[in-house]
Amino acid sequence: MHKDMEKQLNGYGLTTAQILYHLPDHPAILQTYVWQDYDLAPDFPEMRGFLKFWEEKLDGPLHSVRYIHRRLISATEWRALKGEFILH
Repeated sequence: MHKDMEKQLNGYGLTTAQILYHLPDHPAILQTYVWQDYDLAPDFPEMRGFLKFWEEKLDGPLHSVRYIHRRLISATEWRALKGEFILH
């Protein structure tokens, strides 16, 4: 099974974050970065891990983070079917 599909079936949803940060050489100027990955609400371990990496390893202090999360597959949208069509 494809890795992304497996994550979705295990409760992961698509999280998109708009990150505003200060430019290292010009702290009064804000720059935007968009991050997107599959993550688990409400704790968001993937996003929190990325933001921790940012603060520890990257220049440009964070100003703010806005995010949205959407489960793409819910239990009502997935069902197992028995059957197979073979086309020649």
